[in-house]
Amino acid sequence: MSPTLRSQLMGVSAFGSLAIAGVLLGGDDGLEGRKYVAYYDVVNVLTVCDGHTGKDIIPSKKYSDAECDALLQQDLAPVQRIVDAAVKIPLSQYQKAALYSFTYNVGRHAFIRSTLLKKLNTGDIKGACDELRRWIYADGQSWKGLQNRREIERELCLTD
Repeated sequence: MSPTLRSQLMGVSAFGSLAIAGVLLGGDDGLEGRKYVAYYDVVNVLTVCDGHTGKDIIPSKKYSDAECDALLQQDLAPVQRIVDAAVKIPLSQYQKAALYSFTYNVGRHAFIRSTLLKKLNTGDIKGACDELRRWIYADGQSWKGLQNRREIERELCLTD
């Protein structure tokens, strides 16, 4: 994790795990890599801003920072509910933020069925965090960007 990102995450830590996840994912330096105009991602899904997908995307529109921030908050709210409901043990706000980021990226069904969640709920936090390293594939290919993302999420996941 870069010193800049670490500093930004520490700066919002007083505002809780959702704020940490927002900084982790959003903006030009976020893990999602903010794009103001819609594009097709590596698995051919129409995407804009910080990984937002859905039928509400206007392909030719240039989105503003405020619109991207609003979409990210809108998208993270259900992720937070899913993760918080599925996890049965207490976690630090950094651990929760890592799981929000992961779930935002892989989707709720993948998270709910994951070995990561099973290990987490048995109290094997290190084992669960190590599982993040397995989630580096998209469309059957290993991606360097996903490897980097999972290492950052793992580092946060291992933070008390």
